[in-house]
Amino acid sequence: MRVHGHLRARAGMLDIDVAVDVASGSTTAIIGPNGAGKTSVLRLLAGLAPLDEGRLVARYDSDDTDVVWDDPTADVFVPPDQRRVAMMFQQHALIPHLDVRGNVAFGCRARGMSRGVAERSAAAALDRVGLGHLGSRAVAQLSGGEAQRVALARALAAEPAMLLLDEPLAALDARARPAMRRLLTAVDMPTRIIVTHDPVDALTLADQVVVIDAGRVVQVGPPHSLVHSPQSTYVAEILGLNPLAGTLTGNRLMIGTHELTVGAHSAHDGEVVAVVRPRSVSLHRSRPEGSPRNVWSTRIDMVERAADRVRVRLGMPLPLVVEVTEAGLGALGAGIGDEVWAAVKASEITVIDR
Repeated sequence: MRVHGHLRARAGMLDIDVAVDVASGSTTAIIGPNGAGKTSVLRLLAGLAPLDEGRLVARYDSDDTDVVWDDPTADVFVPPDQRRVAMMFQQHALIPHLDVRGNVAFGCRARGMSRGVAERSAAAALDRVGLGHLGSRAVAQLSGGEAQRVALARALAAEPAMLLLDEPLAALDARARPAMRRLLTAVDMPTRIIVTHDPVDALTLADQVVVIDAGRVVQVGPPHSLVHSPQSTYVAEILGLNPLAGTLTGNRLMIGTHELTVGAHSAHDGEVVAVVRPRSVSLHRSRPEGSPRNVWSTRIDMVERAADRVRVRLGMPLPLVVEVTEAGLGALGAGIGDEVWAAVKASEITVIDR
């Protein structure tokens, strides 16, 4: 399903004014601070709140015809149960007196399925999230990660064309997050829109990241574009991270032809995303003494000054954004085009299963 349009609505004290264009089969992450309007955008897409102005249009994969979901001017509003959209809220909202299979089937029954069809759909959805063996378990006996996957299965059981997820990883501990990330990036998932305040989730899960603040879009684009070409200090600060795709073997991480040593982690060998915080990288004019394990020669491609910091963009072999103070850059005695040495401790590299 593809969705596009212009959403304008009043949400409490906040005016929402957001253009959306979500490609079919893609994952879009909406990121911003608390109160920015992220969840309000999901509610407008789901039909849980109407537009005051604007127009929202969908195109289902099985049809080349646009369907207007919401257009106040034309007095058109398609209710939530007719949009083929499922929303997974931040809280699991599992029904305590029903077992796992009953919780998943409940969502199907609420959409009008017969009991038999609902139970078959529930069983298939639980298999899809790897919980087919827990159908008869009481929800009170589930771990946080299992409960989140049950909530995901409930959303998937009705076979939605679009899945809306509000902070799907926020309640999970570090051990449960990789499994959920793998589920959310599976190729057989419907079109996904994920709301998050965590830049790691946005940068590792999404094909497109939408940064919003105070109900307005600040920047939109693929993760690498936002990280390396932030259009404002706000975008740079809300993301604040360097994601690097690579291949992990033990504590060795290959990024292209460059090898890094990483510290303790819970990631599995194979394709991963390494996250390096801009303030974790140190810059030197000559190779630092003591031979730190992660040291490489590079070049300064760009220098951007903000109120209290300087963002230095490095070139190959690792295109990183590094934050230093104005005094630190002055002491370095280097500018755009100059060769420098970069260093980062193994313990400062976070590795995440992709």
